Amino acid sequence: MATFTKINDFLEGICEQAHNLSADALTIALTNTAPGSEASNPTASGNGILTNITQISYTNYSDDLGTDRVCEGTTSNEAGGTYTLDTNNIQITASGGALATFEWLYLFNDTSTSPADQLIGVWDHGSGITLASGESATITWNASGVFTIS
Repeated sequence: MATFTKINDFLEGICEQAHNLSADALTIALTNTAPGSEASNPTASGNGILTNITQISYTNYSDDLGTDRVCEGTTSNEAGGTYTLDTNNIQITASGGALATFEWLYLFNDTSTSPADQLIGVWDHGSGITLASGESATITWNASGVFTIS
């Protein structure tokens, strides 16, 4: 099971109205570089933007939605003081050749502009995922939602 780590700057973005998670384009980014090994650790305060991660090459990448990596079917709800964000699972397929190995998956807000592409959270699969041409992997979010805030 992949472990979730919130991005510190995401909390600030929530409190300062940088996100509208029910309407913004939430997108995934894949990397094989641990957050602590990046030049600027994206989980640390002040570093929570997409340019601080080393993404894999998306050559040979496709998903069940095309190639844009944008999450579909995103919903949000508050009930009893707990906010839940959810989105459809995503099936990734290596198409036309092998997909670069990845271990970490980031969720980021592709709509945010100040700063651009604010990171929301990162999931560590625990080991690298390698897909040969034609092979698939499914990103299955937690049954109770991508994340909750209470």
